[in-house]
Amino acid sequence: MDMSNKEYGMYVNAKSKPSPLWRDLLWAFVSGGALCALGQGVMNAYLHAGLSEENAGTAVSITFIFAAALLTGLGLFHKIARHTGAGTLIPITGFANSVVAPALEFRSEGLVMGMSAKMFTIAGPVLVFGICASVIYGILLLIFT
Repeated sequence: MDMSNKEYGMYVNAKSKPSPLWRDLLWAFVSGGALCALGQGVMNAYLHAGLSEENAGTAVSITFIFAAALLTGLGLFHKIARHTGAGTLIPITGFANSVVAPALEFRSEGLVMGMSAKMFTIAGPVLVFGICASVIYGILLLIFT
């Protein structure tokens, strides 16, 4: 079967069912908002426990990273994310999942060549480009101020 890219695109569009875009957007907004509300509740609990606002914010981030990593390890994060979509995957919880999931997938290959080598296959480029962008921004800030 010899098809051009345009013909193949038309074939795929004809065979695939339409995505419920507006429903998905609304659900991502609601689930992401619920995650933020939960974060605010955790923040209030840390503030009530006596942490400063800055330390409480850091503790909330650590709590969410730990919870996402734990839920990924238990196999629950994927089930939650399947129903909540981008509302769960976009924030820091999605980043924690992207670090833990490959590590778990390749753990059978050993500690060094499996978990450690594959841990940052998804998150690695984010870290590299984020760090490079911050260094460039810092240099430009130093030069122009």
